[in-house]
Amino acid sequence: MRIRAGRDFLAIPGPTTIPDEVLQAMHRPAVDIYAEPLIALTESLLHDLSRLFGTSGRTYIYIANGHGAWEAALTNVLSRGDKILVLESGRFALDWGEAATRLGVEVDLLKGDWRRAVRPAEVEAHLSKNRTDNIKAVLATHIDTSSGVVNDIAAIGQAIKAVRRDALFMVDAVASLGCVPFNMDFWGVDIALAGSQKGLMTPPGLSFVAASDHAHNVHQNAGLRTPYWDWTSRDGESHYQKYAGTPPEHLMFGLRQALDMLFNEGLENVFLRHRVLAEAVRHAVDVWKTGNAIDFNITEPKERSDAVTTVLMANPGQLQDYCDRQCGVVLGAGFGRMKGKAFRIAHMGHINAPTVLGILAVIELGLTALGIPHGEGGVQAAIKYLSEATKPNT
Repeated sequence: MRIRAGRDFLAIPGPTTIPDEVLQAMHRPAVDIYAEPLIALTESLLHDLSRLFGTSGRTYIYIANGHGAWEAALTNVLSRGDKILVLESGRFALDWGEAATRLGVEVDLLKGDWRRAVRPAEVEAHLSKNRTDNIKAVLATHIDTSSGVVNDIAAIGQAIKAVRRDALFMVDAVASLGCVPFNMDFWGVDIALAGSQKGLMTPPGLSFVAASDHAHNVHQNAGLRTPYWDWTSRDGESHYQKYAGTPPEHLMFGLRQALDMLFNEGLENVFLRHRVLAEAVRHAVDVWKTGNAIDFNITEPKERSDAVTTVLMANPGQLQDYCDRQCGVVLGAGFGRMKGKAFRIAHMGHINAPTVLGILAVIELGLTALGIPHGEGGVQAAIKYLSEATKPNT
């Protein structure tokens, strides 16, 4: 029999659960695209997105997913034949590098271990060894949802600037913005990008690129600039230019509501909520793995992200199918080289204790029902941790 009804519990790393308030904000008639309220809305979104990125630089809104933001970042500062360095720690930096290759950019890859974060010392050593190479940019992901890793962007930035102060540091923050702190200017990041469908709790379809003054200086001589992605065009006076055409009104309405929810909660509390709930997931997995059938993909605890946990397991499809069809919990599948070897538990965006504990309980139910070896009491370990973490002050 099935015991599912009502809403699915999305435990996938995007799109994440969309709050009712965001859906309601989008449920309204279209407005005149030249009206003052819509222009003011754009200004407020750009201001608050820069605030989230932690930058005094300019931010741009694209009607695109994260792949569009990759292309926007690349084409605005690079020319055909330029050389870049890609830092591997999962699938998404590699895909970003592949996009650059298809644009005619030469890609140098610093190979990484999908079970560890990028090592800043290796970045510095690689750049020092290849000082004669004219590396125009270094690409990294903050949180890679395929591996579940979080990279130390501040330390990587220091390593890059120690050797190549002129190289642009470009960071994919799609899975981190709105979930964990991001301090673009302080960390020495020149270009950062993100999407609407993860920590920002808005439907897929918007992406964002933030650029430093250094990036804008390089932009002036970029040979890959195209009309749609071009920053200079989007910096024009016309509101129409901000979107290279008709604004995505309803996604803008939804994003405004989502940002208001984040700021009303307080960013520090948003980040704390993600950290505490992620730790609850890790407590559960730590118990389950004693059955020797599952394990964390990321071996170093401090390198496990607060947005998604990738769990190694042989042939996880049966567990995923059980959780979905029987109970209405949708787990993330293994991605890239993790396909068929892992499942993913996302804990990002519009999440709270009931959703996370419900997801964990269904996973433990599935492990039990399917006879998959696991340490018993994973959910209880998560509850015990949360009870201590949220104990009221007396």
